[in-house]
Amino acid sequence: MKISNQNLQTEYPIPDIPLDDIKLSQGFACRDPFIMLCGSTYYLYKKDRTLSKIVCHISKDLENWSNEITVFCPSKDFHGTNHLFWAPECHYFNGYFYIFTSVFSSLTNHRSISVYRADNPLGPFEDIAGGYITPKEWDAIDGTLYVDQQGEPWMVFVHEWISMPDDNGSFCASKLSKDFTCFESEPITLFYAKDLEGATMGVTDGCYLTTLESGKLMMTWSNFTKDGYVVAKAYSENGKIDGKWIQEDLLYYKGLTQNDTLDGGHGMVFQDKNGEFLFTYHSPNSSRDGIESVKIRKITEENNSLILE
Repeated sequence: MKISNQNLQTEYPIPDIPLDDIKLSQGFACRDPFIMLCGSTYYLYKKDRTLSKIVCHISKDLENWSNEITVFCPSKDFHGTNHLFWAPECHYFNGYFYIFTSVFSSLTNHRSISVYRADNPLGPFEDIAGGYITPKEWDAIDGTLYVDQQGEPWMVFVHEWISMPDDNGSFCASKLSKDFTCFESEPITLFYAKDLEGATMGVTDGCYLTTLESGKLMMTWSNFTKDGYVVAKAYSENGKIDGKWIQEDLLYYKGLTQNDTLDGGHGMVFQDKNGEFLFTYHSPNSSRDGIESVKIRKITEENNSLILE
């Protein structure tokens, strides 16, 4: 597997705040986790409990985490009016850190993806895309970064089912400008939610791109089946973002093992300090079933695909 920021070794100052002894195995309320290793520190990005800002927890060992650190706090004239800061992701590219996140915007009257930039993973981040980057008339969420074989950046994101005529959401991709302030190409559709065999809804959540050692380009993503919220796998037939996308079997679902008694999803792949690849996701998907908690598991390549251990 290949992770775009795996060789980044620069160290950054960490605020002098006490660490809570927060054990991920016990869980803490968090949906859509995104973890980035930078130098010797892990950064976990999420929306805060008040939905009013983007925050980060930091850790040295993936077990003990800091209190919330605010990395983006909106100004009084911020364009977001509701559904603020869904699924923030932080990506490193060409010397800067970029956060992609979704808000319901007064500029579009839709859920739209915003882009923020900083030269430090703890910010402060600033809005650089004029409030939104996705098509004005679309409901769009869950943007992630993909860098192609030529080093060109793309945003892969969700065209939400609520703004699709047949309630069948899709994943789309657009080439980004080098400064991430705008799209340089019209969105192309990769595939639809109901392309997944057994899908019970038109949901496309939590896309994340991973390139296997063979060059196979895979996406993990989430939808619903009879077993609840799941993590699905798809791959591009020609190894490129604009190839034909084929659905594989599920990566995670309730009942995968005897210990997997709850549903869960919206995951991503990252690399730890020892070079091992890990998969993080939230489970359960509904607070009715308990605390929506961060889970971390080892993920490996097997038979030219991804397998959870």
